[in-house]
Amino acid sequence: MFDDLIRFLKKPVYLENENTDFNYRKKVFFQILISALIINMGLTLVLGMLEPIFGLDLGKHAIDEAIDNYPLYFLAFAAIILAPILEELFFRGPMILFKDKPYFKIIFWILTIAFGLIHITNFEITSTTILLAPLLVLPQIIVGAMLGYIRIKFGLVWAIGLHATYNLVLMGPILLALVFDLPIPQE
Repeated sequence: MFDDLIRFLKKPVYLENENTDFNYRKKVFFQILISALIINMGLTLVLGMLEPIFGLDLGKHAIDEAIDNYPLYFLAFAAIILAPILEELFFRGPMILFKDKPYFKIIFWILTIAFGLIHITNFEITSTTILLAPLLVLPQIIVGAMLGYIRIKFGLVWAIGLHATYNLVLMGPILLALVFDLPIPQE
């Protein structure tokens, strides 16, 4: 699976996977999910280490603002249902319009990078966040590429499901902490 993913990311081609076996697709789905989470956590750790070393101030993260301003049910709905559906429809949905075009590879990467860059709004916009934008949104660009792979190989519904599951795993601990009124570390 990883060889196919790397080949695809080097030269994206709109070619659906003919293996429709649910167990096969589920296995690939979870391999990509786990890979995306490991990459996200690794990059988050690197960024966390760079902040004190270089005295970076990235401001308040959007999740901190959301926790302060919205009820739990809205946070869960927005992160696990609404965002995956809307973002996949907007950033991965249009790929089918370009599937037979010789410039599909360019469209794939434009949509993938745009998906990542839109997530810079998770941070307070300062000169530091703009300067560090490529690093700050790198996890979303990488996950976006993986979501694009799943979208092309298995379909849009699988990409929405992967995005929703990914967000659930990342947001789950925060949501549980809110349910049980546990302290959530905030910067």
